[in-house]
Amino acid sequence: MVLDIYQVDAFTGNVFGGNPAAICPLEKWLPDTTLLKIAKENNLAETAYFVQQNNGNYHLRWFTPRIEMDLCGHATLASAYVLFEELGYSRDTIFFETHSGILKVKKNNDFLEMDFPSRPATKTYLPEIIRDSLNIQPIEVYRDRDYLLVYEHEKEIRSLRPNQAILTRINLDPGGIIVTAKGNNVDFVSRFFTPQAPIFEDPVTGSAHCTLTPYWAKRLNKLELHALQVSERVGELYCRLADDRVF
Repeated sequence: MVLDIYQVDAFTGNVFGGNPAAICPLEKWLPDTTLLKIAKENNLAETAYFVQQNNGNYHLRWFTPRIEMDLCGHATLASAYVLFEELGYSRDTIFFETHSGILKVKKNNDFLEMDFPSRPATKTYLPEIIRDSLNIQPIEVYRDRDYLLVYEHEKEIRSLRPNQAILTRINLDPGGIIVTAKGNNVDFVSRFFTPQAPIFEDPVTGSAHCTLTPYWAKRLNKLELHALQVSERVGELYCRLADDRVF
């Protein structure tokens, strides 16, 4: 079996920055066990697979080295890049059929713009396991798929050192822990941790911004937001809230 695999650094203008994803175009679906084995061998946060449908759309799925995900931003962006730039897709919008519904990616000047569902979180309590794992405690806690921990200052986000050994005792699959604060030079900053994943800190997390964007849009009273995910690799995102969608 011979398959083409591309590796793309998403949410960045720099090689070895942003979030790397493996992209594997398929003519037809392989068994899920094979898809998972390929993802394990790639050993990246996500491997995306897509198959073109009779209607011209693409069926898109995302796999970590452990599980299939319900939503992944950076691998969707990377898949669109491969289609536009490497495989000769000629229209200006790609329609992906996914576990999270139809996701659109279109060319928008120098950017690729993704159309994702908004996932606003509701206020909740901080589980003891998460609290015990943190060297700095948040001022607010919310949850949708992921926990959203809000801090006062960007320097706290950069200084966080969660204890992975403690966090592995909580089962968050397929979710994780978002930490965020108002940015010094952007609207907000964030980081994202996945205790059960082989890669503990995700470099740049598109799906997390489906929760971050409605939160900061309401708090800052603005619909267009500039964000940085301040992991070691760093990712930059321009986000826009429009009703129940995040672009």
